[in-house]
Amino acid sequence: MNSPRTRILGATLLLATTLGAVSCAVLSPPGALPPGTSIDEARRSFGGPTGQYPLPGGGTRLEFAQGAFGKQTYMLDFDSAGRLVSKQQVLTPDVFATIKPGMTQVEVLSRIGRPAFVFPVGWQQLQVWNYRFGGLEGDCVLFQVSISNPTGTVSEAGQGYDPACDGPSTRD
Repeated sequence: MNSPRTRILGATLLLATTLGAVSCAVLSPPGALPPGTSIDEARRSFGGPTGQYPLPGGGTRLEFAQGAFGKQTYMLDFDSAGRLVSKQQVLTPDVFATIKPGMTQVEVLSRIGRPAFVFPVGWQQLQVWNYRFGGLEGDCVLFQVSISNPTGTVSEAGQGYDPACDGPSTRD
């Protein structure tokens, strides 16, 4: 027979186990998955991927955008058998340097993932994709990719200032 004390102890143990499992999933980044992890296991982890892209040879790249203000995006590459072969945090100056004029929107997405925010520039017929990232550049720097609306390709890319750093307006 279960006493109230035993039931409370059991419920507490169940709650602690559940919270422990959730906190591990939240606190460990997708880049912590070991090589050989199955793609199905990765898809179930970390709240699910935020994007998926085909790789040459039948592989798949999963995007996991996360972190405060979207400053981390992990790309996990799986071979054609569905096993993790490589992983990388892609919101870095080295990866940004690979974004060149003429690349398609899909190429940009598969390389650095979805932007933190987008704004249109109607008179130039383009949209600017903005990526936040942290590091030596400071918190107020964005990587920006201008995408031409007529062609769907990159017209230019470079660093810009994050409008979130403007602070409150002092105008009356």
